[in-house]
Amino acid sequence: MKQIKILGIFLILIVAGCSQINKASDFITNPTAKEQYKRDFNVSDELFQIWENSAETAFQDSVEVSLPYAESGKFYPKSFSVYSYEIELQPGEVLNLEVETDSTKQLVFIELFEKTADSITKFEKVESNDFQKKKLNFEAEKTATYKVVIQPEIEAHTPFKFKMEKNPAYLFPVSAGLNANVQSYWGDNRDGGSRSHEGIDIFDKRGTPVVAATDGSIGYTGEKGLGGKQVWLRDRKRNQSLYYAHLDSIANVSGNVKRGDTLGFVGNTGNARTTPPHLHFGIYKGYRGAINPLPFVYQINPLQADPEILDSIPKKLIIKSRTANLRNKPTTSNSKILSTLKAQDTLQFLGKTNEWFHIRTSANRASFIHQSLVSPI
Repeated sequence: MKQIKILGIFLILIVAGCSQINKASDFITNPTAKEQYKRDFNVSDELFQIWENSAETAFQDSVEVSLPYAESGKFYPKSFSVYSYEIELQPGEVLNLEVETDSTKQLVFIELFEKTADSITKFEKVESNDFQKKKLNFEAEKTATYKVVIQPEIEAHTPFKFKMEKNPAYLFPVSAGLNANVQSYWGDNRDGGSRSHEGIDIFDKRGTPVVAATDGSIGYTGEKGLGGKQVWLRDRKRNQSLYYAHLDSIANVSGNVKRGDTLGFVGNTGNARTTPPHLHFGIYKGYRGAINPLPFVYQINPLQADPEILDSIPKKLIIKSRTANLRNKPTTSNSKILSTLKAQDTLQFLGKTNEWFHIRTSANRASFIHQSLVSPI
């Protein structure tokens, strides 16, 4: 019995030792999440290569979605399914993506690529998740098309839900304000067209609190020039300054402030004396000067409900209409027809979003098809 205990302790020490060796090796070699997965789960070279190659299909797909977006379906072992979506993001918008599965042990790899403007379209990886967690968060620093790629582990066998949303990086700078309060936008003409508006104007009642849109430090408070009573807030995280102008009065603030702290109150001082009370809100970023602040504060409606739970999840679908259009978006408006199939053609089921199926064709191309055009096999 004593020998068995000693052997057990010995094995534990070996496993612990291997784990520490792997961590030390990872620090030096910096393997990708997929390489760690291959090593830690003893995936064979052949199987891993098939799984890796399947991910390349994502870059041939041209599926586009608008956020928020939700989809449900099921992962099957060794089906080598890969899901990809092109989305648009602007500076100040934060992508939040979450994959839910029945089992916390199921691994899901999430990668985000930026579409680059070359003679040949290329994608550069800008973010990936910790494969032990099924979440990804990313704040865009440039206006671009991004491709989200979601790939389950080889043996994944579970229903899933995808939920993708985007949120503004900043708190709305007028207390309890809404998007509708913004009534003058970035780039609007000023002084008969001699200059353009370097910010947005948020109209509200005089005296409405104006708040810190993010954690930061007060750079300047006072009254001067066109902006009248004003506050400058420094956002060191993003290396930019937030400009609050035309205030009726300035709160007693200095030093560091927290997101939501009151900085002042809506007014119409400076060159805004002839206009209704409003906050002029601007963002200035280093050598680039003024940038459009709207995406940083524009409030986007969240998902209204969780993705639909499917009563039964098909592996294949069959075209039941005479012809059926496959589209790049789950809508008939503002979408492109990628191809047209005929009755009895079959499709691989990937997932479902509202009344649309996300599918892959026999040519291994992803698209969307309306549920009225197909039947499960």
